[in-house]
Amino acid sequence: MMSKLETLMSRLPQDVDAVILNSEHNRLYYTGLASSAGTLLVLREKAYFIIDFRYIEVAKKKAQGCEVLLQQKLGEQLRQLTGKHGVKRIALESENCSVKEYTSFCRMLPECEILTDDRVNAVITEQRMIKDEHELSLIRQAQELTDRSFEYILDYISPGKTEREIALELEFYSRKIGSEGPSFEFIVVSGPNSSLPHGVPGERVVQNGDFITMDYGCLIEGYHSDMTRTIAVGEPSDDMKAVYDKVLEANLKAIDAIKAGEPCNKIDAVARDLIAAAGYGDCFGHGLGHSLGVQIHEDPRFNPTDETVCVPGMMMTVEPGIYLEGRFGCRIEDTVYITENGCIDITKSPKELIVL
Repeated sequence: MMSKLETLMSRLPQDVDAVILNSEHNRLYYTGLASSAGTLLVLREKAYFIIDFRYIEVAKKKAQGCEVLLQQKLGEQLRQLTGKHGVKRIALESENCSVKEYTSFCRMLPECEILTDDRVNAVITEQRMIKDEHELSLIRQAQELTDRSFEYILDYISPGKTEREIALELEFYSRKIGSEGPSFEFIVVSGPNSSLPHGVPGERVVQNGDFITMDYGCLIEGYHSDMTRTIAVGEPSDDMKAVYDKVLEANLKAIDAIKAGEPCNKIDAVARDLIAAAGYGDCFGHGLGHSLGVQIHEDPRFNPTDETVCVPGMMMTVEPGIYLEGRFGCRIEDTVYITENGCIDITKSPKELIVL
C-alpha cells in the first residue's frame, strides 16, 4: 500500500514538478507528525521534511515517507533541493497560503515558477476525503473518549451549575481519560442560549426546565471526534419535547439514507425537508454535517449546495438542529463512516431525550 505522500506524488498534475506544504494539518496528515512549524517539499520521486531544532529529534523518529532535514537556512535549502531535482514549477497549497508566505517563496525560489491555482488543493481534498483503517481507528478512539465524557458529565450537571463550569469539567475529564485536547472550543449552552448554534459557555446558571446543548469532541494523534447531545434539566415543556422528537427523527432518517452513490445535498435534504414540513424550516440554518479528520471541518459537506457523491471511507457528521430564537434550541450529532451499502454510526451515546 502506498503511503499518503506516495499517493500525493502519483496524483500531481503533469505540469507540476513539486508541491510545498506548510500548513499544520497537511503536515500532520502526510507525515504523521504534529508540529507548529516545518516545510514539506513533495517531489515526484521523493519528499523532504525541513524542520527546525525543536522538532528534529521526534521528526526523525516519527515522520513517515520523507527524508527529514534540519532547517538551517530555508531558502538556501529549498534552492539546493529544487536545483538537484530539476524543479521548475512549484505549486503551493493555495487554500492555506497567505500572501506573505507566497511572496516569501517567490523570493526564496526566483528560478522557479510558483503556482497558486486550485488543482493541487483539489488533489489533497480528494485524498483526505477517504479515511484509511488507521485514521478510522484514531477517530473511533477519540469518539470513545467523547462518549465516556458524556456519561460522566450527566452525573455532574445540576441546577445551579454554570455553563462555563460544565464546559470546563467536561474538558478536564476528557483530558484526564486520554484526550490530547479539545477538538474545538466546547459548546455548552443552556436555556435561551441553546438557540445559539455556536454559543459560547458563559456564566448563565442552569435552571430546571432548561435544555442544555453540548457540542464537543476529543483528539487522538491529531484526529478529531465531534458529537452533540441535548438534554433536559427538570421536566421539559411540550414544545421542547416536540422539537427534540423532530430533530431526533431527522437525525435517524438522514443516517438511514446515507450510502455510497448518494449526493451529499440529497442527504441534507432528507433532514431539511422533514424539519421544514414540521414548520421549522427557518429554524435550521446550517448544513446537516461535514467530514472530519485532522481538521474538525473538512470536505465534503452535507449541505444544500455540495453535490459530492458519497463513497466508502468517508467520515461524516450528521447534526440536524432546530433553534427557536430567544427560547431554546436542540441539536443531535453523530459521526458515521460510509460503506458501500450504508454507514456505520460510531457514536454510542444515547440519543433518546435524557431528563435529569
